[in-house]
Amino acid sequence: MVRVATLLLLRHGRTTANADGGLAGRQPVELDETGRAQATAVGERLRVVPLAAVVTSPLIRCRQTLELALPEASPVVDDGLIECGYGSWEGQPLKKLAKEPLWPMVQQHPSGVVFPEGEAMAQMSTRAVAAVRAWDDRLTAEHGPEAVWLACSHGDVIKAIVADALGVHLDLFQRIVVDPASVTAIRYTPLRPFLVRLNDIGGDLAGLVPPPGKRRRRARRPTDSDAAVGGGAGASR
Repeated sequence: MVRVATLLLLRHGRTTANADGGLAGRQPVELDETGRAQATAVGERLRVVPLAAVVTSPLIRCRQTLELALPEASPVVDDGLIECGYGSWEGQPLKKLAKEPLWPMVQQHPSGVVFPEGEAMAQMSTRAVAAVRAWDDRLTAEHGPEAVWLACSHGDVIKAIVADALGVHLDLFQRIVVDPASVTAIRYTPLRPFLVRLNDIGGDLAGLVPPPGKRRRRARRPTDSDAAVGGGAGASR
């Protein structure tokens, strides 16, 4: 059985910009009524999961999501999880941006995109992946391989982290869907990451909690990285 820490990636709930079809970027947009309901609902699902730590993007929409979903948590802000810096694109309607010459490149070759007055998508991917991997190593060392922790971030950021976990080039990350208030789960091992859940918007999360081990701080074994030939038995136990 794989015995490593589990990362839960939570996208913030729907915002006023999402509802209006705009690109919020790093602007201080807040959750709308639907987003608040989504945050409350995902909180109910997360109650069965003991979290070793909660880490968040500094933007208010992520902090509002956690205030509603996990009111007893004390999130730690990590700038590595902040939204991509879309520069002069921020605050503009997506319909307008779709007519920009850069738009096809964003869709087909995002690894080469640098937003006007903003950030490169490759830079966003690098700092986000580095942030979650560093936290995962730290929390596994502190809490053992049964640790489950949560990072609240943004759609493109989570997609980039998932692409890295899958070994997929950033140019293909637009094939990944991450909805508001969805949960994605990744387990990092010495050999490879495992994508355990993707864009989960309603499933039971109890199966993501590893069973207790005899030695909580047991070191990771090489076999922790092995995939189950034939598919394995799943989360049932």
